[in-house]
Amino acid sequence: MDFDGKNKEKKGGRRGRACVVVLGDIGRSPRMQYHALSLANQASLEVDIVANGGSEPHTALLANPSIHIHTMKQWPTARQSLPKILQPIMLLLKPLVQFFMLLWFLCVKIPSPDIFIVQNPPSVPTLVAVKWASWLRNSSFVIDWHNFGYTLLGLSLGRNSHFVSLYKWFEKRYGKMADASLCVTKAMQHELAQNWGINATVLYDQPPDFFHPTSLEERHKDFCQPLGVRDCVSNGTSLMGSHLLQNETLFTTEVGSNIYLKPNRPALVVSSTSWTPDEDFGILLEAALMYDRRVAAILNEDDSIDEEVIRKEISDGKQCLYPRLLFIITGKGPEKENYEAKIKKLKLKRVAFRTMWLAADDYPLLLGSADLGVCLHTSSSGLDLPMKVVDMFGCGLPVCAVSYSCIKELVKVDKNGLLFSSSSELADELLMLFKGFPDECDSLKVLKNGTLETGSSARWATEWEEHAKPLITEAINPILTYVFYAALA
Repeated sequence: MDFDGKNKEKKGGRRGRACVVVLGDIGRSPRMQYHALSLANQASLEVDIVANGGSEPHTALLANPSIHIHTMKQWPTARQSLPKILQPIMLLLKPLVQFFMLLWFLCVKIPSPDIFIVQNPPSVPTLVAVKWASWLRNSSFVIDWHNFGYTLLGLSLGRNSHFVSLYKWFEKRYGKMADASLCVTKAMQHELAQNWGINATVLYDQPPDFFHPTSLEERHKDFCQPLGVRDCVSNGTSLMGSHLLQNETLFTTEVGSNIYLKPNRPALVVSSTSWTPDEDFGILLEAALMYDRRVAAILNEDDSIDEEVIRKEISDGKQCLYPRLLFIITGKGPEKENYEAKIKKLKLKRVAFRTMWLAADDYPLLLGSADLGVCLHTSSSGLDLPMKVVDMFGCGLPVCAVSYSCIKELVKVDKNGLLFSSSSELADELLMLFKGFPDECDSLKVLKNGTLETGSSARWATEWEEHAKPLITEAINPILTYVFYAALA
């Protein structure tokens, strides 16, 4: 059945319907949000999203009349307050409760869908519940493989754990039951085909249209002004602009009706993290400390020189070969408070850190305003790619990323980014890229131009139309055909 055109309906008078399932915070699941938008806008389907609450999804979802969000209650996370004897029982009870909650939503709370599209991981109990629901409601079952759930579980329990082996068995068994599969890399596609017996179609993450470079006016009015007063977690408050005039920000100044970038502005470096064990944030802290010390050595600065003296010299117009760096770290996660405590102990003069959580609409403004992105994602399986880098490319932001097995499917060295394997390598890259900033940093400009080409050449809607829509159409067709003949009878 063809999905093209507006508001095409089935013979029963009902539009086709899809259900997107995420056993997690929908606001922190951008790929599944984009799936929902494409199913509604490009496939003309009614879309139900069944997910946990938490963060606010993008306004494009909330404003779309064809998308309906159903929020499940989250499982309590405070296990530490329980007696130790009860903790294993709660670990076993959690997937059972989630399983029946999912079944209730998928089989009772939402209208019967023609197709379920589920994010993996988590695999247990998600794949089991969605497969059962697809049987009961005679719906197609599609898995979008973001990673392997058993490898994430192995980070905390160890790869040799019996729980990990059991988890992998469930993931593989129910993964093979899907009517169709999508995945995020060619490396994952190969692994699924060779060792799991699953044929998956690669759907690369691509940025949607609302990720784009930020205009100078947006930088001045919408983003930069609150920057200097929010979420300070490191020393260096004066360095970050506590003496700004009313018509200026840390990065820009307004003269009459014109807005200009300051020549002595700090370089803005952005990193988005989930603050989990598969991202070693310590690498970034060490690299920042190395940058601070190496610049001081290059400039022959006395260790006793006060940060306030450096700030005053720069504000008085002194040009430096290397800029001050402002790192803005976005995201939520279990290790955040631990690393914030470490940041506060660092004695940095030319580097400062801010941590913050941004609304979905504000995050592209930050990326489009930055000078460089840093990605610390290493992948528990070595087979997935960081979506945060895709978003950065969409905003024209070059990236320094941790090197691992399949990252070169995304980051093209010396074209749109660089790779590093240690804090020392990252510090070297920061020094190379920011030497002569903002006007004489040729290496950074080359990466910037390459990234703008990358970001403009591929977008989510185009990628989804080419690779996901035919697969979903083929998966849903048998169901629509059955309804068509049932209606005739």
